Amino acid sequence: MGRMSILIYIQNNIKNVWAFCWGCLIGILGGLIGLGGAEFRLPVLVGIFKYRILTAIIINLIVSFVTVVFSFLFRTKHIDLSCVVTNTPIILNILFGTLIGSYIGVNLATKINEQALYRIVTVFLVGLSAVLIGHDLIMYNQGIQMMAPLRIFLGFIAGIGIGVFSSMLGVAGGELIIPTIILLFSVDIKIAGSLSLAISIPTIAMGLVKYKDRQLFHEIRPQFTFIIFLSLGSIAGALIGSYLLSFVSVPVLHVILGAILLISAIKMAIRKK
Repeated sequence: MGRMSILIYIQNNIKNVWAFCWGCLIGILGGLIGLGGAEFRLPVLVGIFKYRILTAIIINLIVSFVTVVFSFLFRTKHIDLSCVVTNTPIILNILFGTLIGSYIGVNLATKINEQALYRIVTVFLVGLSAVLIGHDLIMYNQGIQMMAPLRIFLGFIAGIGIGVFSSMLGVAGGELIIPTIILLFSVDIKIAGSLSLAISIPTIAMGLVKYKDRQLFHEIRPQFTFIIFLSLGSIAGALIGSYLLSFVSVPVLHVILGAILLISAIKMAIRKK
């Protein structure tokens, strides 16, 4: 019995070390493209660590929350946060939608069967890979000209969709929020990144509260140490990624990362056949 306990202890510690390493690698990828890395973390949780899809989503949401909060704090050293205050109407416009969407997303994630959830995740990853590969076409767009009421309405509707995907997949949603802000409100990409973080934090919090209300946190309590190591790795990786950004060709990077996501989606699809 003592030998078995020792083996379990060693196995768990190895798992935690790998969690930190994967968290760091994912954090670097996220830091390089200005995101939390949740879109890369989800396939790893399912494919490498073999978590059930719903458990992986909740873990991803928790780590995403920690990562986004620290990213926001790190960003305060480089960007004047007065831009966040100035653009509060944009934040509130999209945030109202994301909070509603987050509520809806939790209901959907807990009601549909696991196979359907896998298919949704796969489609989402394929879509994100397309967004990353076509990233520069989106980011060079100076926004769409339209009447203010229509802009507000579309921002709200987009927010609902973003909130649904955020809570269903455990992601911060920045990869969707940033293009939305740029296209609808013609905001500079750096400011859009800060606004995205300000929107993501309460959106993720809403998703976590709803999962807790549905008594689903008992599934991840045994994974508390694993989550801590994964979070620490993600934070460290995000810092490293932000420093490496100046040494990497961004357009090429987006294509490479988009390809990684596409391969991950294909592997997940094959795994569930």
